[in-house]
Amino acid sequence: MRLPCLCAPLLLLAAAPFAAAIDDYKLGPDSMEQPDVPKGKVTEHTWKSEIFPGTERKYWIYVPAQYDEKKPACVMVFQDGGSYQNPKGDFRVPTVFDNLIHKKEMPVTIGIFINPGAVPSTNTGEKPRQNRSFEYDTLSDQYARFLEKEILPEVGKSYNLRKDAAGRAICGISSGGICAFTVAWERPDQFSKVLSHVGSFTNIRGGDVYPGLVRKTVKNPKPIRVFLQDGENDLDNVFGSWPLANRQMAAALKFARYDYKFVMGDGRHSGKHGGAILPESLRWLWRDQVEKTDDKKDE
Repeated sequence: MRLPCLCAPLLLLAAAPFAAAIDDYKLGPDSMEQPDVPKGKVTEHTWKSEIFPGTERKYWIYVPAQYDEKKPACVMVFQDGGSYQNPKGDFRVPTVFDNLIHKKEMPVTIGIFINPGAVPSTNTGEKPRQNRSFEYDTLSDQYARFLEKEILPEVGKSYNLRKDAAGRAICGISSGGICAFTVAWERPDQFSKVLSHVGSFTNIRGGDVYPGLVRKTVKNPKPIRVFLQDGENDLDNVFGSWPLANRQMAAALKFARYDYKFVMGDGRHSGKHGGAILPESLRWLWRDQVEKTDDKKDE
């Protein structure tokens, strides 16, 4: 008599906990509001762009409690800003800034959270035309000019911002991640620090050329610092493989002797892993702008 095979069900049961664990990242205490930590203020604004003609967008400004108008503050720009500043989202940047600035693990930094533009419809009832991919995935200096000529001067009317590249960072997720790199690549005199979450270094609008371009700078690397984050289960489609593309970027940055860090998790195309390691990422990114106390000098 032939006995029924129980191997497959047992294997499925054994694999289930591991499958459920994919992208199961948790936020740590630096991403949670802490008692006795001064809270910064977030304000919402709108902008009509001339560099991206016809587009309108929301943006938010975070000002830390420690900001002193007599001292220029560092600046960090976030693409897809609504999700990054969301107090209940994957990143919760204002809360992380509150905690790290309070502990003097990053400098006093004003955050600028910018949504992609949209062109309002002229027909009643029709949705606006989204401009996100054009703004973020295009390999040009247009988004850098948008920041330099429009957003930074506008924010600078109200706040004392640092104008040197060492005091400026830029961050984004997915297409916003490659956009962050493009801004620093095109204008390292404006931004020296890049944080990319599941960056789309793929052939959406030709972004897969970056590893080759980076390698060609081996004799004269650009003065930028780059943190890349991705997951083994990120996208793999007609535009390319996101995990492979980020590995190729990391390999190119290593070859050309850039100041970079690459963290690969098991996540999908989401902000869960990037959000969980955001405090660590910011400490690494801003380490040259933090005054070392006696107990940190040997770290």
